[in-house]
Amino acid sequence: MTLLRLSDLTVTRGQCPVVDHVTLDIKADECVGLIGPNGSGKTTLMRAALGLLPHTGTSSLSQMSPRARAAQAAWLPQSREIAWPVTVESVVALGRLPHMPRGTRLRPEDQAAVDAALDRMGLTAFRHRLATELSGGEQARVLIARTLAQDTPLLMADEPIAGLDPAAQLSTLQVFADLAREGRAVLTSLHDLSLAARYCTRLILLHRGRLHADGPPATVLTPDTLAEVFHLRARVHMTDDGPLFQPLGVLS
Repeated sequence: MTLLRLSDLTVTRGQCPVVDHVTLDIKADECVGLIGPNGSGKTTLMRAALGLLPHTGTSSLSQMSPRARAAQAAWLPQSREIAWPVTVESVVALGRLPHMPRGTRLRPEDQAAVDAALDRMGLTAFRHRLATELSGGEQARVLIARTLAQDTPLLMADEPIAGLDPAAQLSTLQVFADLAREGRAVLTSLHDLSLAARYCTRLILLHRGRLHADGPPATVLTPDTLAEVFHLRARVHMTDDGPLFQPLGVLS
């Protein structure tokens, strides 16, 4: 089942294309890593796909009403500030708003989704703490849990593991991989190519706004591609725990 379809998606800044005629599908059962150097168009592509930026071409999500889109795709942007002193549970419960009739309280199924999201992100013991009193990394996990509580077929996350400690990075990407195995789909931008290779079933590589490569990690993270796009001399080693990306040097 296709959960996101982009056709010739283009976003311009002035006369310059930031995303340049990108066509791709995201299907159920996929954990897709969106990779590329800084400025390659990753964030712009996801925001345009959600209808948050003007664009040409088409996106199946941007054509939906806001409420229908919120029931189809959960969105975790880069900015992770929690401004109001409310409990962790209250922040996570915001993910249930697209599913609740207006003016109603949490129903049993909503509370179950909140509890499951807290458990998946290891936050059950934090549920009654004020979110503003947590560390930055803990707040990031709270916002990921809010996205999980939305319980959508597709989850889109922009650099979700930035600022997390190594254990939290691994556990978060394991959650994403598990969602794909459960029949949903994840599209997430990542800078750590080792983790992208290990946890993603597919990588989409953007370069200068264009779709440069798309496929399994082993076919995307080749020495030639890493040299051309990232200006890196690097290897990908296959291990019992999955692919391991090893940067060796920067190419001039």
